[in-house]
Amino acid sequence: MEPRLPPNDHTIMTDASQRAGAILTIDLDAIIANWRFLDARVSPGARAAAVVKGDSYGLGAAAIAPALLAAGCNRFFVATLDEGLALRPLLGQADIAVLSGPLPGCEEDFLEAGLLPVLNSRDQVDLWRDLAHNRGRSLPSVLHVDTGMSRLGLRYAEAESLAEDGDTMAAIAPVLVMSHLACADDVAHPMNRQQLVAFRAARALFPGIPGSLSASSGIFLGPEWHADWCRPGAALYGLRPNDQGPNPMTPVVRLDARILQVRDIDAGECVGYGATHRADRRGKLATVGVGYADGLFRTLGNCGWGYLGEHRVPLVGRVSMDLVVFDVTGLPAGLAKSGAMINLIGQGNSLDDVGKAAGTIGYEILTALGNRYHRHYLGGSRS
Repeated sequence: MEPRLPPNDHTIMTDASQRAGAILTIDLDAIIANWRFLDARVSPGARAAAVVKGDSYGLGAAAIAPALLAAGCNRFFVATLDEGLALRPLLGQADIAVLSGPLPGCEEDFLEAGLLPVLNSRDQVDLWRDLAHNRGRSLPSVLHVDTGMSRLGLRYAEAESLAEDGDTMAAIAPVLVMSHLACADDVAHPMNRQQLVAFRAARALFPGIPGSLSASSGIFLGPEWHADWCRPGAALYGLRPNDQGPNPMTPVVRLDARILQVRDIDAGECVGYGATHRADRRGKLATVGVGYADGLFRTLGNCGWGYLGEHRVPLVGRVSMDLVVFDVTGLPAGLAKSGAMINLIGQGNSLDDVGKAAGTIGYEILTALGNRYHRHYLGGSRS
């Protein structure tokens, strides 16, 4: 006798946004506007690429990169081979450069997918040269020269030696010479000028090959730093590019979290793990279904905030894995209720504001946003 199946009483009638404890809204049109703004800002003859590494800083490269391609961007940078392989079917023949370069045994994957390896060391140069020799043809690449970061890149002496090696240069056929600025977010830092001088010296070793020095912040240092290609990343996603004046970038993300419960609290009662917040009066609390498993940093305990409508509400107690509590005392009747949304990232609490409150930077807040949020894309091809 076949087992009887239980009746199908679990049909889901609601859509994902209604079920979600929080909604992360990502504005593709704002990202496109930011790229166009940056592309227009660079020097005449230079262009802005798009850095979509880290899954477009956590916001979804599969949606964002094709939207930028449709807007006119034709060069992209990722961090890893797997990121490049995932994007190749979505980006047609656009250039995709992989910043980490090829690891031994993986160089064939670059070639088959038509990815540009960024060659960061003489070992990687030799690996790519040997593949070119085996294939009997030149294979394009990007050369990375270190001008002061001391992370990846050829030292000047290594670049000088490579420039004199005609056979290797012909094999690896560089289409770009790049470096990376260490302190560009601080416009007055003397290292910006030092690296510019070092980059010019390195580029002189490779005449006729386009150059790329600046990422988001470097674009705002001025035309001297623009070279032929700039590589904006964080600024595309609305993050502040430097420490000068108001943020010129259009906000891209909004995070709203649903209230699970509203409760009264008496004076003297405590909130959350460790009893780090004690009420000094009678009031009301709203518990929201997000926590550090969603990228809401634990350091925001007792110092973060949100907005319920136009009302700023303080985060009280510790941030736990799945829950956080806001003080909603004194708000208009009916505003704080189960199912209502508290805004955690938005107009009054930008990514950079939240990063500062958490003791970090907006980059880390952005890239930490978890995968439990319901993601809603606006604009681009999604509109």
